[in-house]
Amino acid sequence: MKGLKPDQKAEFGKILSQMDSEGAANDMVLPFALSFLAERNINVETGDTLLPDEDPNQEEIPPGHHWPNLMTPDPLMDSRDVVDFPPTKDSPFHNRVVLRNHKSMFHELMEENKFDFDDPKAQPVQTDLGRSAPEIYERTGISKRFKLRDPSIHLYRISRRVIQQTGKGRIPSMQVFTIIGNGNGLVGLGRGTHADMSLATIKSYSQAIKNMDYVDRFEDRTVWTEVESKFGSTRILMRPRPLGFGLRCGPTLHRLFKAAGIKDISAKVWKSRNPILILQGALRMLQSGHNPLGMGDGAGGPGRRMQKGAGIRSYDSVTRARGRSLAGLTV
Repeated sequence: MKGLKPDQKAEFGKILSQMDSEGAANDMVLPFALSFLAERNINVETGDTLLPDEDPNQEEIPPGHHWPNLMTPDPLMDSRDVVDFPPTKDSPFHNRVVLRNHKSMFHELMEENKFDFDDPKAQPVQTDLGRSAPEIYERTGISKRFKLRDPSIHLYRISRRVIQQTGKGRIPSMQVFTIIGNGNGLVGLGRGTHADMSLATIKSYSQAIKNMDYVDRFEDRTVWTEVESKFGSTRILMRPRPLGFGLRCGPTLHRLFKAAGIKDISAKVWKSRNPILILQGALRMLQSGHNPLGMGDGAGGPGRRMQKGAGIRSYDSVTRARGRSLAGLTV
């Protein structure tokens, strides 16, 4: 207690009164007492009995390991900008906005290129990839350029003009729907909307690639069974057909079937002939999703029950209904 003032002695006495008199080695109050004396530059000599027991299951700290100091600011994690909004006549509250990690990772490179961040009209210099293309071909061993666009890829676009009605007026823009498929079971539909037609086309093209999914086909040419579905105000019916039948459907479904790799099918559309509704409804039928074919009617409805008392069907009727030839089986 030497070197302590009366008020400090009383405070230190309260700390000691909370300590366990039997075993101070594992007491949780001991660190607080030692830190209390260390803050006041008072040296304390303790025996080994006061030191906490070592846990034999504790992992050894590797040599050279250092714990990070959380009190020092980190340039990556702690970088921030604080914007204060004092109270005004409209709002009596004080607001603060903290922006963390908002700087781009390319700022250092832009500073090396002497980019003027203070100039609002300054734009970063675009890299000319055409100059580095020969170097890439030399490093990869490719002797000449090759086309990224495969001629076998089916690509169709449907565009329309749309208008958004706002309180300030009508905002026109262009909307593009893109159908893309490899003609062998992969097809996707993408939508892009922008004031610029070219940008809307690019957005729809990238979205169509992301939405590409597999279409399960019978003999890689037709659908497995007759399926009917309703999407919005459009009702679509698809029937499988035999080999060499071709595509007997409207122009919108004809493009979709060619992109998906379906060669023999007949389809009928009732009510609305909106091409967008037709494409979305047909893709929901072809790409099974949460209602795979074989569960119910394949499009969310109950399975069809056989007609009671109709008797066995003939070979021709079954072949015509299924759209495929039957093989004889002797048991």
